[in-house]
Amino acid sequence: MKKRFTEEQIIPILKEAEAGLPVKELCRKYNISDATFYTWRKKYGGLEVSEARRLRALEEENARLKKLLAESMLDTEALKAALNRKLLTVGNKREAVRTMLSETTISERKACSLVGLSRATMRYQSQRSPEERELTERIKAIAFERRRFGYRRVHQLLRREGAEVNHKKVYRLYREAGLAVRKRKRRKGVMVERQPLVLPDAPNHTWSMDFVMDSLANGRRIKCLTIVDDFTKECLDIPVAMGISGEQVVRTLDGIAAFRGYPKAVRTDQGPEFTGRALDQWAYHHGVELKLIQPGKPMQNGYVESFNGKFRDECLNEHWFRDLAHAREKISNWRLDYNERRPHSSLGYQTPLEFASALRLGKTDSKVTDITREQLD
Repeated sequence: MKKRFTEEQIIPILKEAEAGLPVKELCRKYNISDATFYTWRKKYGGLEVSEARRLRALEEENARLKKLLAESMLDTEALKAALNRKLLTVGNKREAVRTMLSETTISERKACSLVGLSRATMRYQSQRSPEERELTERIKAIAFERRRFGYRRVHQLLRREGAEVNHKKVYRLYREAGLAVRKRKRRKGVMVERQPLVLPDAPNHTWSMDFVMDSLANGRRIKCLTIVDDFTKECLDIPVAMGISGEQVVRTLDGIAAFRGYPKAVRTDQGPEFTGRALDQWAYHHGVELKLIQPGKPMQNGYVESFNGKFRDECLNEHWFRDLAHAREKISNWRLDYNERRPHSSLGYQTPLEFASALRLGKTDSKVTDITREQLD
């Protein structure tokens, strides 16, 4: 076994060599090799014992600092690799530890220490009971059936089914299954100034549009686009479909304009079909002014809102639509009846078609328009 020499032993040996003792004899005397002697002389030559001790202390301190720096750099690298989000849950912390272990050479013990997670928790594997697995499947089934239900309503439905389960457990299983309902972001409306609801002076001056929703017998939703001439009260068209996009709105307006010409203005709310590019480009190309009402102010579009009330009461609430074709037929018949046979009080109890025909022939009594303005005022 090799003997380990201290500085107090090495320096006197070097001094013997300086006094003239041959190296070969010195190495044989202390049972060391020539290489060891020359290494000692290179490192400790000319030093006293106190200076050698100080040198050893500096080397140890330097090694310790290098180790600390290396560990600090490794910790920083691990944190950059894994801590790119807040570690609020145990699952997030476990994922961070796995990322550290896969992308760096850090140990599991150190990674767990950095994220504040015990090694036992890191290695723990949950053992779910059959009852909990069955409860999770039932929660998923309810959530998929009622997609806008949160965990509180799911919990109430489970209680109604007879399941004795705590709402906190339902919340945990609900979150673990990734069933959290996303909050609907409020759509910011276009900033517009309030414009008074003024009665136009002539037909085709201002058209008003709005959507009315209803459903078929099978529960599917249908969408009705009501378009009204504000002056003559005529219902220009009511297209019905499962969904109506901005492009479909433009095609409907072009179809009406082919017989009546384009209006000077169109008044709508701030629905996405009306604020999209399609209607904006259509209005620009045909010189039509788009009048958008303020968000949450439906009475700024009062003419079409009044028409929609009659449409719901006299048509939608009176019929049970079997399918889309049946809905289109009934709504089309009601529109014809509204325009041609239903008297309108604001038109002197004329029908919209009679009033429009009299205008074209120049036979409209001026008192009718005066009565209309007084009623609106």
